[in-house]
Amino acid sequence: MKTKLSTLTLIVYLAAFAFACSDKKQEAGHDEHAGMEHATTESEPVEAAAPEFVVAEEFQKQLATAFAAYVELKDAFVATDAALAKTKATSLQQALGTVDMELLTDAAHNDWMNYLSGLDNALKEIQANDDVELQRTAFSLLSDNMYKSIKAFGLGGSTAYYEYCPMAFNNQGGYWLSDNDAVRNPYFGDKMLKCGSVKEKLQ
Repeated sequence: MKTKLSTLTLIVYLAAFAFACSDKKQEAGHDEHAGMEHATTESEPVEAAAPEFVVAEEFQKQLATAFAAYVELKDAFVATDAALAKTKATSLQQALGTVDMELLTDAAHNDWMNYLSGLDNALKEIQANDDVELQRTAFSLLSDNMYKSIKAFGLGGSTAYYEYCPMAFNNQGGYWLSDNDAVRNPYFGDKMLKCGSVKEKLQ
């Protein structure tokens, strides 16, 4: 009787020990899994807030003057006039030269330097080519940097319209800016003068 009792006690003890170990493993697995979930959450990229610049009104006015020169260049492409585009590219380059970057500070100053570099490179391409189609390709890059500049710094009360033609550049699409909401396509001229639409209004 005593032997049976001892054997029964031993079996109960072993069962309890095995159950306890099983619980420990489950807890350890849960803790490990929870740690992995936490690590994954912490490593997810956090989208940075868009910078908000305090831009001097004088800088905006100077940028608006450059934008007016840009519109004249755009109109040269609407007219499909490569020689006039060269002349207007020079005028825009001069207008950009009068924009005082010292009116900007920190991140705003750095952003303008990047945009200005893109604007200058595109203008040099336009000036270096007599082929209006090659000029138009450069104008697309110019428009991209002009859009970014106006979007970031504003025009101090003037308005720009960001327009798009899905058929430009073999249906890859092309953007440009205008000072009014009427579509006058600089990539096709009078071949498809009104092909496009207004995508955004900038002020």
